[in-house]
Amino acid sequence: MRHWFNDQHFRSLLKNTSYLAVSKGIAAIAAIGTLAFASRSLGLQGFGTLILIASYAQAANGLAKFQSWQLVVRYGAAALAKGDPRGFKNAASFAMGLDLLSGLVGMAAAMALLPFIGGWFGLDNRYLNLALIYCLLVPTMGASSPTGMMRSMDRFDLISWQGTVTPIARCVLTGIGFWQGWSFPAFVAIWFATDLAGDLYMWFITWRELGRRGLGAGIRPTLRPSDLENGWRFAVQTNLTYSLESAWGPLARLIVGGLLGPASAALYRLASSLADSARKPADLLAKAYYPEVVRMDAATKHPWRLMLRATALAGGFGMAAVLILVIGGEPLIRVLFGKDFLGVYPILLVMIGIPLIAILSFPLIPMLLALDRPDATLKSRLVGTLVYLAIIAPLCWRFDVQGAAAAMVIGNLVMVGVQVFYLRTEHRRIRGR
Repeated sequence: MRHWFNDQHFRSLLKNTSYLAVSKGIAAIAAIGTLAFASRSLGLQGFGTLILIASYAQAANGLAKFQSWQLVVRYGAAALAKGDPRGFKNAASFAMGLDLLSGLVGMAAAMALLPFIGGWFGLDNRYLNLALIYCLLVPTMGASSPTGMMRSMDRFDLISWQGTVTPIARCVLTGIGFWQGWSFPAFVAIWFATDLAGDLYMWFITWRELGRRGLGAGIRPTLRPSDLENGWRFAVQTNLTYSLESAWGPLARLIVGGLLGPASAALYRLASSLADSARKPADLLAKAYYPEVVRMDAATKHPWRLMLRATALAGGFGMAAVLILVIGGEPLIRVLFGKDFLGVYPILLVMIGIPLIAILSFPLIPMLLALDRPDATLKSRLVGTLVYLAIIAPLCWRFDVQGAAAAMVIGNLVMVGVQVFYLRTEHRRIRGR
């Protein structure tokens, strides 16, 4: 294994992952503290309502926004590697234009539809005004172009620390709210203010870094993908892929709330948060892996070798995290959230399959995107989402929240199976040249 470290790309992957890992570790601890303070302050029903309000805005953002950071990395990182600042600026400008368009459209649609569909997700009419105000965050939530610019400039260190702003501030404020006995609207305000602060800080450090490198001039929002081959095709296909992915996160919580009520949505949210902690190694490696592999020649063995090594690395850390959750999950839930939330543990035991799948499959999507196959990621997500939506209601009615967790696991398995098929096909085509 020692010879792995002779690989420059592998060393770069480890360096950038380490930056993200430290910040994500801090953020995870803060997030668990936030959930503990909020759940104890608001109770099962109140906490579930808060989750539904935040999840509605997140779902609207997920359905509307373009994954503009991937577009910047796909075109901008390669341009910078070639010493072409103009190509980077073109990619950044197009990504910003997509962010602006999708953010405003998503916000308007979310606010217009909320009075008519809020009840479908178990949201009480008393809280519609709070939910409407929360929708004002959709444009800033949807702006991922600054993240793409920072990744293209290899500033994962700054991205990592920015990722701690929202969870730390939220944990501190919810702790004060728990201590002082603040009301439900105050907790909604905490969620709103910390989300906004984190988003604005990302923009601030991005423009500061662009200015430091002399790249800020000439970057303006536009919907013209100048000199970006297949720019609109790439943007639309990645947008559709990640719009479907929102059905597996915020929209999933809304579906559970609509089928089983706010209390069940709260249990589902806590279980998914704990399960997500086990997949962090894979998520961190995926974020660092994509900019590395996009700079490599897929016709050589290097990207494929890097994929296998990164998977082995993630597997070791991920399996350890899964074992910790399985063994210590129940006492952890009792201590952090109280006995009213012990129903989270059996849900967690089902949902633990999701990080296991993610750990073993995280390089698939970055590899397909680097091979200019965003259509393959879209098709895999579409098939997995259709399976998930087809089975979640009957499984919920039969097995309650555990059924919702099982539907998520099955949908992920189907999606990964389709991705493996497409990547294997691409590998045979490229290596057979």
